[in-house]
Amino acid sequence: MEEEEDEDDTFEDAVCNKTPARVNTPLSIITEAFENLADLLKPDISTEEDGLKLDAFCNACTHVSVLFSCLGFAFKFAEMEYISKVNDLVEASKTLDTLQNILDLDVEKDTVKTPGSRSRNLRRVRLGLDLIRAIFEKFLMTDEYSLKDAATTAYTEVCAPFHTWAVRTAVYAGMYTLPTRDQLLLRLDETEQSVEKNMRRYMEASRPIIEYIDKLYIERNIKLDW
Repeated sequence: MEEEEDEDDTFEDAVCNKTPARVNTPLSIITEAFENLADLLKPDISTEEDGLKLDAFCNACTHVSVLFSCLGFAFKFAEMEYISKVNDLVEASKTLDTLQNILDLDVEKDTVKTPGSRSRNLRRVRLGLDLIRAIFEKFLMTDEYSLKDAATTAYTEVCAPFHTWAVRTAVYAGMYTLPTRDQLLLRLDETEQSVEKNMRRYMEASRPIIEYIDKLYIERNIKLDW
């Protein structure tokens, strides 16, 4: 009888003290994907000759579109552009092995900056990754910094120089429809503590990938002002 009571107490304690396991959030999934990708660029893993695998890059990038979706109408154009460019790179990964292959093929055909070229699409995907990084950076500067302020500043720095007047106007007008800080946390299923941790992880993981892509263009004497 006493043994049964002990078992009951143990069961009750387990139920009362049980903390629901936090499922992977969209942001944590993205962060982990880019950390895995960044690991491939570490010195002990050679990418100098082989290059960064295109399929691995695409796999990480496909997760990012959910972040644009969470930002709502203001970044609808960015979301649509980003998804279409990533999808094109996914298609390219069926026949091309690395990011280097994309650039080398377009350099050979002199189509690097041609609208619709995969080198151009890679450049646009890179801008999308950098835009998210910049938004996170501004968002975390202070608790009082609104998402609208963070997104406006980040867009102005990263993407606006390469967009037409019509696109810039539409994006800036849409900034007023961005979710509040609390609404964004709810959409991402994050807390103030977890969102800061995951945003900083993404910022750190995405930086070497962005730099690697820029280096591919620079090494081929392709300027980054487009």
